[in-house]
Amino acid sequence: MILDRFRLDNRVAVITGGGGGLGTLAALTFAGAGADIVLLGRNEVNLEATANEVRALGRTALPITVDVTDGAALAAAAERIEAELGGIDILFNNAGITSTKTLRDIPPEEWQALLDVNVTGSYLAIRAVTPALIRRGGGRIINMGSILSARGMANRVAYSTTKAAVANMAAALAFELGPHGITVNTLAPTVIVTDLNREAVRTQPELYEAIVKRTPLGRLGEPDDLSGALLLLASDAGRYMTGQTLFVDGGYTAG
Repeated sequence: MILDRFRLDNRVAVITGGGGGLGTLAALTFAGAGADIVLLGRNEVNLEATANEVRALGRTALPITVDVTDGAALAAAAERIEAELGGIDILFNNAGITSTKTLRDIPPEEWQALLDVNVTGSYLAIRAVTPALIRRGGGRIINMGSILSARGMANRVAYSTTKAAVANMAAALAFELGPHGITVNTLAPTVIVTDLNREAVRTQPELYEAIVKRTPLGRLGEPDDLSGALLLLASDAGRYMTGQTLFVDGGYTAG
């Protein structure tokens, strides 16, 4: 049956930035489809909270405290995952930070921090898990992108730059990793309202009302709006998709 292609039974999904927000959403989505979950992040308490939600679904959850800018630590985490769970099948590069400063206001060190986490962190995570994916005979890599990889917005120069970079990273790696049975895609949502940005949405109504006005479906995104796309990119249902940017944006980029 076609729905069986969306199942992730006996697969291991690794999620960076797994301690909240969209990381938790992805963990519960993948676990609900049958996967065991590895959560990578810097906040041990938040990772354990998400892990407990996964365990409540009857799946294994392994939280590992790690900084995605530390390549050696990521490589060690990949080795531990293989040893404890038998392999890696899916990587969701979700860890990221943002900035709302203009070109003139953002200091070089903040610009560099966004590049380090959003771009280099994604590269290091992919580099760490790729040998395990190859040993499994293939797998799925999903980079977290944004509508801002394809559309401009004031005061988002650093963030937009990093999201365009991870989308093109996926496109390039599709050619390099495709022969190994590994797909590499980018999920590019509009604003998804979570606990991490709810206050910003409340305190900057004009900005977010403008986004809603430009969005054909007339609202901001909710976490569950991404579940289907995540499963598509992570499962056999999307096995012939690679190098693509999948916009889940209520139609924002259609205009």
